[in-house]
Amino acid sequence: MMMLCRSLWIWLSFRLRGPLGALDTGHLRLHVWPGDIDMNLHMNNGRYFSVADLGRLDLGLRNRVWLRAFRRGWRPMAGDSNARFSSSLQPFRRYELQTRTLGWNQKWIFCEHRFVRDERVCAMVVVRYLFVSKRGPVPPSKVMALSGSEPQTPTLPDWVLRWSDTQDRITSVLKAEYAARH
Repeated sequence: MMMLCRSLWIWLSFRLRGPLGALDTGHLRLHVWPGDIDMNLHMNNGRYFSVADLGRLDLGLRNRVWLRAFRRGWRPMAGDSNARFSSSLQPFRRYELQTRTLGWNQKWIFCEHRFVRDERVCAMVVVRYLFVSKRGPVPPSKVMALSGSEPQTPTLPDWVLRWSDTQDRITSVLKAEYAARH
């Protein structure tokens, strides 16, 4: 329920935070609420992924890419995500979520989410996602062109390319295992 309320808040307030370019960084100031914590009394590991979803929603609404995609009937779908935790976020503490698009390839859009407290990155989530239409996946270059500026993808960092390649290999293994059983 809390994430639904936060999503609604993003939808109702994104215009107040101002527009962003397709490759700008979005900033959300958030708190760790009681529903976010686990038995260790810090933000639950799974909650980082849900909050990252909010960051992508805010970024996509503010740079108008997601608004225009929704109007076309396209929907974002996360493919893979990974998190790196370096410092706990404690209950009721304020932090900033910094979200940016790292770039894209022929299939995926790559997004980075940094959870920052006192200028320290406490956690980082990276997500690769795509948009789907009734006909199937929409090329990321077509999606990003909805920003109005037709941006070129920045060069993806080497670690993102290696991570994405690993995700592709895992997908291949899972598909092969399924095919062998059926």
